[in-house]
Parts: sequence; structure tokens; C-alpha cells
Amino acid sequence: MSYVDGFIVAVPKENVEAYKKFSTFAGTIWKEYGALEYVECIGDDVPYGELTSFPRAVQAKEDEVVVFFWIVYGSRQERDDINAKVMDDPRLKGDQWQMPFDGKRLIYGGFEMLIKL
Repeated sequence: MSYVDGFIVAVPKENVEAYKKFSTFAGTIWKEYGALEYVECIGDDVPYGELTSFPRAVQAKEDEVVVFFWIVYGSRQERDDINAKVMDDPRLKGDQWQMPFDGKRLIYGGFEMLIKL
């Protein structure tokens, strides 16, 4: 079964276009190194819950939108190998890629696929 990295992040609304530009570029690099899918979704119906919610999880502010994204790999080993290559890629280093979000509030994790219909 495939392996998936999942992420949630709060992006300032004024930075959505910069985020989209960065993510599109980064996603092409992930795909170049072998990721099977790279998908980013911007929050449209993500209410602020009383106890838990996507906005609460990333401490989203009024002027931010929640982005949920995932990357699919063939296996955990492929993920580890691909991520190592991506992190070493010089195209993602340098001042031109200032993060358009607060990375301290990024939530992520790796998941073994349980069911795929």
C-alpha cells in the first residue's frame, strides 16, 4: 500500500498567491523525485469548532485560511528517499523562497494507507 504525508497549515490570506506559487514549484520537485501525487486544498468549509477543528489545530487567525495538503508515495522507504532529495535540492534554498506562512504552526505526519477505494 502507498504511504502518505499529510499537512495542515494556516496561511495569511494576503499570502495565498505567494503560497500557491511556492507550493506549485515545490510540488513539481517532489513529483520530479518520484512522489506519486501532490495535492493542496484551501479551506472553504472549515468552521472553528468549540473543542477541535482544523483552524484550532493550527491556531488560525481571522486573516488566515487553512490549507490541507498531502503527498503520496509508493512506500515509506520511497518517501524517506524522496524527502531527503527534496530537502537537499538547491532550488528550494535561498532568499527567494521565504515561507509565506508560520512554519511553527504547520502540522504534519506520515501515514500508512489503510483503505483506498
